[in-house]
Amino acid sequence: MHRDLIIFGGGVAGLWLLDEAVRRGYSALLVEASALGSGQTVASQGIIHGGLKYTLQGLLTGSATAIREMPQVWKECLAGQQQPDLSATPVRSESCYLWRTESVSSRLGMIGARFGLRVAPQNLSRDDRPEALAGVPGTVARLDEQVISPAGMIQNLAAKHQDSIIQVNPDRTEFERAPNGELHAIRLVHPRTDETLTVVPTQVVLTAGAGNATLRQQAGLDSHTMQRRPLHMVLARGPLPKLNGHCVDGAKTRVTITSDVDSENRTIWQIGGQISETGVTQSPTELIANAQAELTAVLPQTDFTDVEWATYRVDRAEGRTPGGGRPDTFQIFVDDRILTAWPTKLVLAPRLATELLNRLQPPTGRAIQPLTSNWPRPTVALPPWELAEWHGQSSDSHHRAA
Repeated sequence: MHRDLIIFGGGVAGLWLLDEAVRRGYSALLVEASALGSGQTVASQGIIHGGLKYTLQGLLTGSATAIREMPQVWKECLAGQQQPDLSATPVRSESCYLWRTESVSSRLGMIGARFGLRVAPQNLSRDDRPEALAGVPGTVARLDEQVISPAGMIQNLAAKHQDSIIQVNPDRTEFERAPNGELHAIRLVHPRTDETLTVVPTQVVLTAGAGNATLRQQAGLDSHTMQRRPLHMVLARGPLPKLNGHCVDGAKTRVTITSDVDSENRTIWQIGGQISETGVTQSPTELIANAQAELTAVLPQTDFTDVEWATYRVDRAEGRTPGGGRPDTFQIFVDDRILTAWPTKLVLAPRLATELLNRLQPPTGRAIQPLTSNWPRPTVALPPWELAEWHGQSSDSHHRAA
């Protein structure tokens, strides 16, 4: 089978690229090892950031510059006004809230958050605050940053291209090279049988997140070009108010909370921010206790008495940087006809896709050979709260919440 483009990895980066490539006339095939969006995409909080968190120190950083145009691009796609049409994607909230604790550093953080943004905070009166923030003593502001369902977005993108997406056995993928070393073909193996599919691609793009390291090794490329920055996220489930936003303390987002509902219509909070960074070295029990204390401090009037708790770990996979710090923007490594890419942030997927397509050879116009029907199509990954091990609240946290 000949294809202009084969894409490895069915997260937001791979699926957005697939959609753009097909619309530009490329014959493309996307290959997924497990479930679409598994790994980073579906585990993310789904905030369409506009650079707020990167300006809290009062400077317009490289990260803020790279990301600040993205909310408008996503907004138009989610409204069906721009391609890809994401109008079938569930939007959890049209905006986020930003609130602070009563400290000097936190007030400075609020000032810094206004620097250089397309989406700036708008201070709210006490009457306009949401239920969860009614008792917050400091400033509360609203940000026009949408919050989407990452799983719903993946489903939306994948539904358009079912004939171009397959699931394979990742351990048996083989990159075949000609005697001169040039990539000739890629041999793919059915995930449940020994059936093989040989694809002769014009170009290859690796967008498999943490899986890029293994794919590069299979392709005979340097596999040490990637780094991982881990997070340990917290989940809360129960009679919680809907809330999407950040508690700011100085140059850090103390907590970031996003809301959804689970399969039994229970309210779910995903909780990240600084506690997910410091929680990397903590056990689930330690992190849950820390989260309970933090939430009680930043949301003093919220009752957590009947709330259940869980945690999950996820690695942010990126191209390696000096010192292992966060990259300012997406990254692309080029090795002849193989391009390896990491979006760095979910919100940067549109920019990454555009840059990748700018680096690809034009489509050949060759007729597309259809896939046989016995090749399985991957499903969409479940959100982390559907897979978590849930725990009741400890007695001392009952006292703190009260």
